[in-house]
Amino acid sequence: MDPERVRPSSAHDSPFFTTNSGAPVWNNNASLTVGPRGPVLLEDYHLIEKLANFDRERIPERVVHARGASAKGFFEVTHDISNLSCADFLRGTGVQTPVIARFSTVIHERGSPETLRDPRGFAVKFYTREGNLDLVGNNFPVFFVRDGMKFPDMVHALKPNPKTHIQENWRILDFFSHHPESLHMFSFLFDDVGIPQDYRHMEGFGVNTYVLINKAGKVHYVKFHWKPTCPVKCLSDEEAIRVGGTNHSHATKDLYDSIAAGSFPEWHMFIQVIDPAHEDKFDFDPLDVTKIWPEDILPLQPVGRLVLNKNIDNFFNENEQLAFCPAIVVPGFHYSDDKLLQSRIFSYADSQRHRLGPNYLQLPVNAPKCAHHNNHHEGLMNFMHRDEEVNYFPSRLNPVRHAEKYPQNPIACAGNREKCMIEKENNFKQPGERYRSWDADRQERFLKRFVDALAEPRVTHEIRSIWISNWTKADESLGQKLATRLKVSPNF
Repeated sequence: MDPERVRPSSAHDSPFFTTNSGAPVWNNNASLTVGPRGPVLLEDYHLIEKLANFDRERIPERVVHARGASAKGFFEVTHDISNLSCADFLRGTGVQTPVIARFSTVIHERGSPETLRDPRGFAVKFYTREGNLDLVGNNFPVFFVRDGMKFPDMVHALKPNPKTHIQENWRILDFFSHHPESLHMFSFLFDDVGIPQDYRHMEGFGVNTYVLINKAGKVHYVKFHWKPTCPVKCLSDEEAIRVGGTNHSHATKDLYDSIAAGSFPEWHMFIQVIDPAHEDKFDFDPLDVTKIWPEDILPLQPVGRLVLNKNIDNFFNENEQLAFCPAIVVPGFHYSDDKLLQSRIFSYADSQRHRLGPNYLQLPVNAPKCAHHNNHHEGLMNFMHRDEEVNYFPSRLNPVRHAEKYPQNPIACAGNREKCMIEKENNFKQPGERYRSWDADRQERFLKRFVDALAEPRVTHEIRSIWISNWTKADESLGQKLATRLKVSPNF
């Protein structure tokens, strides 16, 4: 047997237990001791190895999106958009690309119930012939803040109190009272859609603005949408308490059971596109993640379908070690100047290198399925087989060369070096429009949730007044109702 061709496997092809190095274990029930009672000898290598591996079974959980479930399947192009992107996996209708998708809660820890009011992550990794593409989004089309500078503070505010380890509304409302752009996100989070029934009955959104580039080098801004073939369903507050009280993993179980039963979850991908030459005609900044692109002005265009038809083989290998990063794109895709996206393209990969190690892209679930080659080598947990003597570039002794040039983003960058807010904040129009689009019962449920949050004893009068003022700017009647129920003077 060629030892170079052997890969680590837990297959049951050995008649007896062994150590990690393959040595037979003749007693896996008792430690090596001095006499029958002990003490235990340090030379019991098998005991030490067994304990050391057990001690390291848990890797650091994700700071956000710690609780999640994954499944595998394919993406099939149903509509030709080669006029917008030269990406190979979009080269024609009927083309299928293998994928793995992960759905998650965002703020709460790995063992938390899947029924908590929280955004849900919606991430898809495409294993294309040109390398991987990661589309990492949420079940809401907007986000809390528009600048990555505020992301750590935002997460700290949403996470439990560092002193008590209890998530508390006063901390959340205090922080976001400084960021009125968050109103739009709260119009989703505190709405009926704030607790999805499960992952199959949930929409997905890319949230950030990306760039598509066609063969001629023409650029378009793009937003991605995932629409489930199942109807969108959510849990009421009462239903969430009931379901969460009996099953902390109801959404994970639903995903697994539906695939096992042959009822494969499916989503259709749509895009919205804007020609960068026309971006100034809108009353909002198209690169602002706190805004939606109105579908009556920028209609959804169909692209393809996502089908999840295979459960993962091992939860740790294909869920806990599954790693996404918005920076991972293919030719025909690129990043816009979206301030939050620009931060994410660094932060996600940096987080994975900390959590999984510098060679996390060598793990099978994260590795590309196409041929790949570079001179990155060594480092922690590197298991890439290398047989070359030339690990530099260029070399006249190594045939590896540059790839053929593909279209790049031609948009020029110009401006002063400065730290500033975007010009078109327009923080109140869209959340007000969203609130007014609901029927009276839905408005009442939203109002009650916000009153309950603002009524917490540690929410100060100042913070309460700021939120009432902001919601009044979005919708005057909503602000007045909040003020009345909270017994706060409407004269802000």
